Amino acid sequence: MESIDLLVLRTARDWLQAGDQVMLATVARTWGSSPRPVGSMMALRGDGRVIGSVSGGCIEDDLVHRYTTAYSGDGMPEGPPQVVQYGVSADEAHRFGLPCGGTLELILEFTPALPSLEQLLAQLDAGHLVRRELDLGSGHVHLSTTATPEQFSFDGQRMVNTLGPGYRMLLIGAGVLAEYLATMALFNGFKVAVCDPRPEYMGGWNVAGVEKIVGMPDDVVRAFVPDLRSCIVGLSHDPKLDDLALLEALHSPAFYIGVIGSRRNNQLRRERLIEHFGESEASLARLHGPIGIYIGSKTPAEIAVSVMAEILAVKNGVALPSAVNVSKAKQALGALAPPL
Repeated sequence: MESIDLLVLRTARDWLQAGDQVMLATVARTWGSSPRPVGSMMALRGDGRVIGSVSGGCIEDDLVHRYTTAYSGDGMPEGPPQVVQYGVSADEAHRFGLPCGGTLELILEFTPALPSLEQLLAQLDAGHLVRRELDLGSGHVHLSTTATPEQFSFDGQRMVNTLGPGYRMLLIGAGVLAEYLATMALFNGFKVAVCDPRPEYMGGWNVAGVEKIVGMPDDVVRAFVPDLRSCIVGLSHDPKLDDLALLEALHSPAFYIGVIGSRRNNQLRRERLIEHFGESEASLARLHGPIGIYIGSKTPAEIAVSVMAEILAVKNGVALPSAVNVSKAKQALGALAPPL
């Protein structure tokens, strides 16, 4: 399952190629509470079909009524992009289901240029990070590849949105936990690969849509070429496999690097990496372990939920409270336990 941004762009391209009228809507600015973050996109076809989302549904319904032949009779307007606001008044906020009087500003592009959209998707499919700059006065779109993600911005005249080839996850170890975590990652738009040199594990893998890689983890991580939208998770419970992968991953720009294990095993791993492999406390600062957030998880499915939650928090730049840190939570619970 690919990211929603790629799905919106790909669908808009297909509709344009078929000769349909298309509107591309992007969340440009928000005030107060908002159901969707800036940069969120949806595409609207002339007959009212929608892909993607800019709100909880009510604003999409209004856009359908305003800009499709099924309701307005005139179809979509032509010309440069337009800026529209929803929720300026309390009545509008209530009407469109915006929480706490939130305000939403959208940029509407009417029949975006097909060649530009085709070029954008070709670059994304090739694995590039692409900066899309839209001039609202002319409707002109400028595309450029970049090595660094840039925050979405809109200054009233120019919109800049950095679009990527999607987030990737590499799992080391093809056990049951990896199957649950891979399934959750796929639903969250990650492209997932699993590596395990042990044929008895890899042979039993049964999650569709996951790339299976047989090889030593350090070699696989190098070939994976982790970038800022990559995460690497060690789940083999075998230090010979997990440690080798971590040594490569820690010197990459991957946004998340973690490994399964108890508090004691993770401490021993850190000592081992420092003593025998030249790592330091500073170089291990990005290593998550024990992985996940504390939810009292026991089963592989519950552990996968906690790990996926932590990965998404790091991806979204959310600083988690210390109360959900696995080590600190278990330490606190141990201090509260009655003496034997």
